Amino acid sequence: MAVIHRAQLRPTKLEALSRWLPRRPWSGVAEGEELVQVGRFRFDDPAGEVGVETLLVRAGAGPVLQVPLTYRGAPLAGAEEFLVTTVEHSVLGRRWVYDAVGDPVHADVLRRAIVTGGTEADQQVAVDGRLEPVPKEATARGSGSAAHAPAVTSVEVREAGALTAVATDAGDLLVVRVLGTPVPPGETLTASWGGESAVLAVVPA
Repeated sequence: MAVIHRAQLRPTKLEALSRWLPRRPWSGVAEGEELVQVGRFRFDDPAGEVGVETLLVRAGAGPVLQVPLTYRGAPLAGAEEFLVTTVEHSVLGRRWVYDAVGDPVHADVLRRAIVTGGTEADQQVAVDGRLEPVPKEATARGSGSAAHAPAVTSVEVREAGALTAVATDAGDLLVVRVLGTPVPPGETLTASWGGESAVLAVVPA
């Protein structure tokens, strides 16, 4: 269960991504182009320290892009190249926002969801001292059926066009940046939103 706060962010996530995405060669997003969020979901960090969220966004009539993010209360050592922005959170204070492909916590929860058939986390929002359910904007499910998955503690990232290859100490991952890009055989994470669905990530066979 992911508990989130009803809070203001400065800059907002879409404001930050509108500056960050044009610098990514796979995005096709131009400077100043408006982004629309079409879906999002979260995974739980077992340690409860890192926020793990996937945003699905689109610019104009372009394809849907997957932007997984992690939110941390302090910088992640050695991950400077993956820093998207810092934001001021009206409840939690300063947060460091990372392109999650470079964060071992994201690789750990993503790979576990894929190989065990896991799903996105249910979310609740804290309102006046009580927790209320948050409507889902997207769902995600892994195709595997393993009873457990080895923990991921390190990642090495290589961009490959519209796919990002993530080598981990527990096995490889492929993260689909531009949804609809062909992927190799393997176990998958598939998301559904607004009547659409697509493969988001693969553990190659």
